[in-house]
Amino acid sequence: MEAHSLLKGKRGIIFGALDENSIAWKVALRAHEEGATFVLSNSPVALRKKDIFELAKETESQVIAADITEVSELEDLFEESMLLLGGKIDFILHSVGMSPNVRKNIPYPELDYDYLIKTLDVSAISLHKVLAVANKIDALSEWGSVVTLSYIASQRVFSSYSDMAHAKSMLESIVRQFGYHYGISKKVRINSISQSPTRTTAGAGVSGFNAFFNYADAMSPLGNADSQSCADMCMFLFSDMSRMMTMQNLFNDGGFSSMGISNKLIEQYIDCGCGE
Repeated sequence: MEAHSLLKGKRGIIFGALDENSIAWKVALRAHEEGATFVLSNSPVALRKKDIFELAKETESQVIAADITEVSELEDLFEESMLLLGGKIDFILHSVGMSPNVRKNIPYPELDYDYLIKTLDVSAISLHKVLAVANKIDALSEWGSVVTLSYIASQRVFSSYSDMAHAKSMLESIVRQFGYHYGISKKVRINSISQSPTRTTAGAGVSGFNAFFNYADAMSPLGNADSQSCADMCMFLFSDMSRMMTMQNLFNDGGFSSMGISNKLIEQYIDCGCGE
C-alpha cells in the first residue's frame, strides 16, 4: 500500500513481533513506511528465535526484551524507549496472546486453573499493566493511541478457542475502562481490533484453525481480512486521522461479525452431499 507519511515524527512501541507471519511484524513494516520510529519488544524467550532482529534492521528500529507481565520490566522498557526515541511515546501496539490450555489441548470443561491464570495474565491483564506503567511514569504523549488485537470469540462461542475467549473478553473490557480514565487524564485513546482468523504462528496453535479460517472466509462477504489489512487499520488508528475514536472494538473481518449465513456456505454444504 502506498505510504502517506501518516506517522511522520511519531514514536512507538510494538509488542509481539515474532516472525514474518506475525501481525505485529506487518504493523512494524507499515509504521516504518509511514515515517514512525519505534522500539520492538518481546519476551526474552521469544527473542531466541532471532527473526525480530532482522525486522529491526529492516525498519531501523531497536529491540528491547521485556516480559510484558512484569511491571518492573515494563518500567525499564518505557524509560529506555523514551531515551532511545528522544521523547514520549505516541503509539503502542499490544499484539500478545497465549494459552497453555489451548497449546496442550486441554478440554474446556477440564481447564487447568493455573494455566487459565497464565492465559489471562499474558493475553489480557498485560494490557492493563502496560497502560498502568505508562500512566504512572507519564510515558505517553497527549492524544497518543494504543491498539490491541482481539477476536469475536470474546462475544460468541468458538468451541476450540477455550479460555482465550475469556482473555479476549477481559481485554476488550480493559480497553473500555482504561480508555475512559486515560482519555480524561491525557486524551490518550485506546481501541481493539477484532480481526479475522489470521495465519499467524500463534493462530496455528488453535485446534481446528483451518476450519475456523475456511468457515469465516465462506461467511464473510469480503472474505477474511489478512494481516496486511490489519496493519493498515493500525496505521489509521495510530494516526491523527482517528483522533476522536476511543474505547471501541472495531471489526476488521470482511463482514463476518454481521452475518448469519451466506449463500457460499450453503452451496458448500449442498456440494458436499450433506443436504439440500
